[in-house]
Amino acid sequence: DNARDLEKAIRNSQEFIDLKEAFEAVMNDDSAKKMFENFRDTQLQLQQKQMQGEEITEEEVEKARQVVDLVQQHKDISNLMDKEQRLNLVINDISRIITQPLEELYGASEK
Repeated sequence: DNARDLEKAIRNSQEFIDLKEAFEAVMNDDSAKKMFENFRDTQLQLQQKQMQGEEITEEEVEKARQVVDLVQQHKDISNLMDKEQRLNLVINDISRIITQPLEELYGASEK
């Protein structure tokens, strides 16, 4: 029940509302949407290679840099990335707070 309350609180937070609006702005602009999807595809491809233990080539790293540079220059995508980062900070804070009892428990047992 508490997890559902937390989910609702996140969904109603200003950070999530701002992210949703920024996402919709990108999705409603065909050019921005295509750029953003290319960016996400590039990210996923590199992550999959890493998870499979495959080496990422210099060419792939350079392509990823170019894609990042391009999306950062687009106002709406840059805004979306900023809003996503802000929500991630909130989620990281929540994660740190909810794992604190375990850290205290295990930290106390190590002493």
